Amino acid sequence: MHGLLEGKVAVITGAGSGVGRAASLLFAAHGANVLAADINADAANETAEMVQAAGGTAIGRGCDVGNADAVAQVIADAVAAFGRLDVIYNNAGITVQPRPGEGIRRFVDTGQEDFDKVYNVNVTGVVNGCQSAIRQFEAQKSGGVIVNTASVAGLIGYGGVVYGSSKGAVTQLTRTLAMELAAQGIRVNSVCPAGMPTNFLPGLAQSDAAKASMGAAHPLGRPIDPIDCANAALFLASDLSSNITGVNLPVDGGLSAGVMPRRPG
Repeated sequence: MHGLLEGKVAVITGAGSGVGRAASLLFAAHGANVLAADINADAANETAEMVQAAGGTAIGRGCDVGNADAVAQVIADAVAAFGRLDVIYNNAGITVQPRPGEGIRRFVDTGQEDFDKVYNVNVTGVVNGCQSAIRQFEAQKSGGVIVNTASVAGLIGYGGVVYGSSKGAVTQLTRTLAMELAAQGIRVNSVCPAGMPTNFLPGLAQSDAAKASMGAAHPLGRPIDPIDCANAALFLASDLSSNITGVNLPVDGGLSAGVMPRRPG
């Protein structure tokens, strides 16, 4: 089915790779005019060029989501280019990078600089995107849709303390903001993925061993693909979910549903 976002205008952050790139291509294939934003302006422009090559409409912009003025400018650019804003997908996110030969950084070994860096993108970046989008939605007086990328780590204990607590902030922001904005017809939901083989963890997540490990952790037995998250975001951005708000939707192969039984063999 195509055309779920026909004529809509969507801003997508973290659009230079992974979920953001997949969502940019998918949203555009469903008729959206896309502004692809990323801290790496070249990557954002590359995504926009990929959308255009596939017959869609997109522009790319560099944007540090932790900078409120930069996010406001991206929203203004989308409105200037396409006339309005209908959807913001706050997808940009980072984690504490593991040291060579180590796994997830222990809480007591994590410095303030790492906390600040992760929270600046994962929490402040979402706050900035939501606030700028809400101001535009209110000016238009026509509702609007906010989709956030949270994580299964915001629903259960998973992924390390720093990352998990930042994503927990996103899931709770999603719930409470949805309640605040419901009377204005502005919907707020999030997508909560589990392990994905993207460049989120360079080198680690791309290895065959990491992919196998990610798959084994999920009851359905395979890692999450960026298109899985993009599909969920498309659903939440479209009128198919017009009576859904305040939902943190797991895209996790069943990971958060309960304790997985041992696999035979």
